[in-house]
Amino acid sequence: MMYHSTRGQAPELSFADVVLTGLARDGGLYLPKTWPTVDVQTLQHWKTLSYAELATEVLSLFVGDDISNAELAAICEDAYAQFTHPAVAPLVQLEPNLWVAEHFHGPTLAFKDFAMQALGRLFDHLLAKRGEHRVIVGATSGDTGSAAIEAVKGLEHVSLYMLHPAGRVSEVQRRQMTTVDAPNIHNIAVDGNFDDCQNLVKALFNDLDFRDKHGLSAVNSINWARVAAQVVYYFHAALQLGAPENPVSFSVPSGNFGNVFAGFVARKMGLPISQFVVGSNRNDILTRFFVSGEMVGEEVIPSLSPSMDIQISSNFERLLFETCGQDAEQVRGWMEGFKQNGRFAISPEQHQNLLTLFSAYRLSDAETIEEMKRIYDETGYVIDPHSAIGVMAARATRFDLDTPMIVLATAHPAKFPDAVEEAIGVRPSLPSRCQHIMNANEHLEPLAASEADLKGKIDQDRG
Repeated sequence: MMYHSTRGQAPELSFADVVLTGLARDGGLYLPKTWPTVDVQTLQHWKTLSYAELATEVLSLFVGDDISNAELAAICEDAYAQFTHPAVAPLVQLEPNLWVAEHFHGPTLAFKDFAMQALGRLFDHLLAKRGEHRVIVGATSGDTGSAAIEAVKGLEHVSLYMLHPAGRVSEVQRRQMTTVDAPNIHNIAVDGNFDDCQNLVKALFNDLDFRDKHGLSAVNSINWARVAAQVVYYFHAALQLGAPENPVSFSVPSGNFGNVFAGFVARKMGLPISQFVVGSNRNDILTRFFVSGEMVGEEVIPSLSPSMDIQISSNFERLLFETCGQDAEQVRGWMEGFKQNGRFAISPEQHQNLLTLFSAYRLSDAETIEEMKRIYDETGYVIDPHSAIGVMAARATRFDLDTPMIVLATAHPAKFPDAVEEAIGVRPSLPSRCQHIMNANEHLEPLAASEADLKGKIDQDRG
């Protein structure tokens, strides 16, 4: 199994090298050269597997010969043993043919745990084999940071620098990161928004001398292993609700598009998915793209769903690569246009092709609160603001009421207690295993949104 870059000018790599590299050296993102596929008989067999067993089967199709099946099975068993619900990703029915897949039963109460618990163990396994050390640099709009920190804290072969936008994540999200006291963890509070943090990470990776000097790697969903691990829960949910005999649809609240793209990969592999709904908040660059076929950046405005306060959706490049028939030159042109002018447009034909599979919908903060309240009043179900956007987007734009629609619930409502309390008048409590963070000491370092300052810090820390 070999991987190539969406921009076509970086070396092809194996799975292990892709994991440890993160962003391609030409600035692109890695994808498999050929998509693995599964037949109906295999899907029928997968219905009988536990979540960890299913993860082993799915990931083995992307790993190739780099990790043995026994080693991969041990990694997956250990990763998903950290989840508190016996189903790992349980389904809850809200109304006829509308389900919520709860992706918040991991250590940090958010969907990022599904990929990060596996990725942390993959890093440790591969680096121990090679006797190497990596400096991981990541950006978070809230949930990636805590999930990454939880996954790699204390690891001998990894140092993690996690950047978050100061004052633009919830208190619970911040404390989940900053109360971890481990020598290999560095929390950086950047004076800026999430896109500033993400741009700093990309700048460091694009400085090849600095990248090689410190052995930089990535845990953001630019790292292919993150996406591959998320593919699993699409199979897990669909196989419970009629696949492979009947199609299903998914609604995904999204900012960076990695979560949606994982479902696109599952469909490429043979899972019968008839629609993807993309939910946006007021920072609606993805919704505007699917409406118009043009990607236009705007200012990021803080919202009640901060994990989606993004205007540069890094993973969208992977979908663009598939949309234009893997034409790397075309992708380079689009990305350069967006970098220089803050916009680019795909062709009308490409746009119409996407609309046969994708729809999108945006909610304001007021509409999000209204939807959280509606869900609670009608069902008694308490939901976080991001997931509520997914529910409303599904209700507003689904193609077919007879096809099961699965909304990916991305975070535990207690991660956003202010928004939940405003919506339903009840303040959700953190699970007991997490309550200590509200009184623990915090460890973080403020930093300007400066490439030079970030490089200086890493140089100083790493000697």
